Amino acid sequence: MNARFGFGDYQYELVRDWPKFHTSIVASDVATDSKGLAYVPARDTDSNGAQNLRSGSIQVFDRNGTFMRSFGEGLCIIPHGIWINSNDEIFHTDMKEQTVRKFDPSGELLMTLGTPGQLGPEGSPFRGPTRAVQSQSGDIYVSDGYEQNRVHRFTQNGELTLSWGKGDPVYYQEHTLGNITGIAGTGPGEFDLPHDVTVDKNGLVYIMDRSNNRCQVFDSEGKYITEWADIRCPNDAVIDKNDVMHIAEAPGTVLVTTLEGEVLGRWGKQGNGPGEFRGYPHGIWIDSNEDIYVAEVGANNALQKFARI
Repeated sequence: MNARFGFGDYQYELVRDWPKFHTSIVASDVATDSKGLAYVPARDTDSNGAQNLRSGSIQVFDRNGTFMRSFGEGLCIIPHGIWINSNDEIFHTDMKEQTVRKFDPSGELLMTLGTPGQLGPEGSPFRGPTRAVQSQSGDIYVSDGYEQNRVHRFTQNGELTLSWGKGDPVYYQEHTLGNITGIAGTGPGEFDLPHDVTVDKNGLVYIMDRSNNRCQVFDSEGKYITEWADIRCPNDAVIDKNDVMHIAEAPGTVLVTTLEGEVLGRWGKQGNGPGEFRGYPHGIWIDSNEDIYVAEVGANNALQKFARI
């Protein structure tokens, strides 16, 4: 019998031996298309198994977890977030290359936002982008969180129309420069590492404000509406077909909440057992069968699929 996870109405069985890796990678995120193919931003590892933060790709697996192909070699430096729209267009953020790229399912490049390899001016795209999504109106939203604390909105053709957010990049100062000189943004509309952007069917924008352990909610014009506190280091979020949000929390849990911020429950824990999280849940996705996928950083080949039961 497969191991079971979840709570209440959200019960899952671990799909064992999924996927079948053909090489050692760090999977930073995962998303599936309408055919059930899973697209995984893959950071290469070196001979010692450590992340090689100079190269990567997007790997593609079928529904059974068999490796099919990869693309993006030579473009990806530090792959980060991935998201797929209803037309199977793939949006990928690279936190080091300072780009958002849109691909078709074959890997053909359709659009590039940002200047490859170059930091944008402060306040402008991009300085460590984390995730890009598209609203039902066609607008593209990008959380830009490692070297600044901003959110950007573009037209579907890539024209920048709005940026918002405040707060010094203290995460970058601490973890890269080794010295904090700024002040973290903690107030409404301020951020301390916006790590994910999610947009619901009504156009509300949800920002996973990771170091502040909260989710902030805005309208499409960047106007602050409310926030949810007591979220545990949120990395990524996905909304299911019943308008329920599932959030990947770094300590090793999946938080399930309504779009009003009412917590329905949590499941998961860190560990080395089947279905436990060896690393830190960093990416999350739900496919058309309501199966859930969790990608982890901090461990190699840490990507799991849980079938809804």
